[in-house]
Amino acid sequence: MIPADVEAIERATLAAVSPVEVLETDGWLAGLEDGSIKRARSAVPLSHEMACDLAVLDRIEAAYLARDMTPAFRLAEAPGLDDIRGELAARGYGADPPTLVMLGAVSGLLVLGEPGETVDAPDAAWRQVFLGEGFDPVDGAFRAAALSRSPGAVFGQVREGGETAAVGVMSFGYGWAGVHGMRTAKARRGQGLAGRVLAGLAAAAARRGVARLFLQVDEANAPACALYRRAGLAEAWRYRCWTR
Repeated sequence: MIPADVEAIERATLAAVSPVEVLETDGWLAGLEDGSIKRARSAVPLSHEMACDLAVLDRIEAAYLARDMTPAFRLAEAPGLDDIRGELAARGYGADPPTLVMLGAVSGLLVLGEPGETVDAPDAAWRQVFLGEGFDPVDGAFRAAALSRSPGAVFGQVREGGETAAVGVMSFGYGWAGVHGMRTAKARRGQGLAGRVLAGLAAAAARRGVARLFLQVDEANAPACALYRRAGLAEAWRYRCWTR
């Protein structure tokens, strides 16, 4: 991975979660969406080598506060960002548990199972998976709405027994395919349906000639991490979201 890939992935990530407003300033992107998707409501540097500019941090904080939002920063655990993390800690910020950014080849997902269906626009049954048992309904509704706005995205699903049992989203931009919003109904977990959703999304990416993909997953989500590693994805970096 080269430094340009970091910027491309961060830009593609923010485009996929489609915040209503984005601030770009001095090598940072700040999503200004007051919702539950942390990637859409935090500021991220476009490089893992960045000096700590107090004025830039002040401007980002002011942008959130002007909108009655809590300032938040999404920082990779890279040595080149140590000074920024130190400054945030001095300002009273604390860090959430880590999230992994994983990269791999689209082709690796094709081995995960019989490809699921893909559609250009989600329907009510697709959205309903986000609201099902075991999911926070407020968070689920926000995520389903935000991902439905993702420009040029493809929506994956597995339907069985007249019900939509598993869903996911693949976005395209800046030379990458991005996987987002993977959800499986609680009663259908452990049956390989997530793999089928991923295989269907991969087939859609292959038809578009996109070979590289990224995704983000909570480090504590062991089953999901194991599935992605089985498809050949590897950790590129880990990050934490910092808030007061």
